Amino acid sequence: MQSLPQLEVLFDSTGKGLGLPAPLSRAYGGDLGLAGDCLVANFVESVDGVVAFPDAAGESGAVVSGGSAPDRFLMGLLRACADAVLIGAGTLRAAPGDLWFPESIFPAAASLYQQARRALGLTERPRLYVVSGSGRVDPGHPALRDGVVLKGKLEPGEILAALRRDGHRRILCEGGPGLFAELLAARLVDEIFLTLSPRLFGRWAGDARKALTEGRDLAGARLELVSLRRHQSHLFLRYRCG
Repeated sequence: MQSLPQLEVLFDSTGKGLGLPAPLSRAYGGDLGLAGDCLVANFVESVDGVVAFPDAAGESGAVVSGGSAPDRFLMGLLRACADAVLIGAGTLRAAPGDLWFPESIFPAAASLYQQARRALGLTERPRLYVVSGSGRVDPGHPALRDGVVLKGKLEPGEILAALRRDGHRRILCEGGPGLFAELLAARLVDEIFLTLSPRLFGRWAGDARKALTEGRDLAGARLELVSLRRHQSHLFLRYRCG
């Protein structure tokens, strides 16, 4: 069985944790310390700022991270602690086989993720919400068997309110950059988990490669670094949004 990665803690000021199972806490290097009501985002980007490709053969995140096991472990851990996962329709289309379950991204920790959810009083798996302005998504996508499509030109506050009405408190946004930028511009994002991958991909005019945020002027929004971890040459940053 694949062992859990061990993240080296370089800095952490997050405080009280969630009470993770001991093996998860050892692997992460502590506890997550997430608030009861929060919207957090998780991304991986290259050193030159690329997070997504228009023509990736598979999920862009796996390409950007180089298939990093620690990155996949952390993604699964965040899903395991979330009530709901929020994505845009483009992210759904780019991953025709994904389910956005904790164990689907890092199967080795499946039983531990389930223990964490039980300890937090959560349902078996986080519910997936897909934002689609056009409403044109594949209804046969396996993630939509229990997922919800939010259709129409919704404001960021309306998106978050829809999840809150369904009883979801701890929400994880996994992109894409357009949806994330809208939520960030509306000051709805509480924290950002950002994996910095030791890769360079390059950019050129019209390449359609996406950066962390797209389509919004964020006016130099300030972030506070609250955690920094490392695994070999990958850095795992955590910011609190101002």
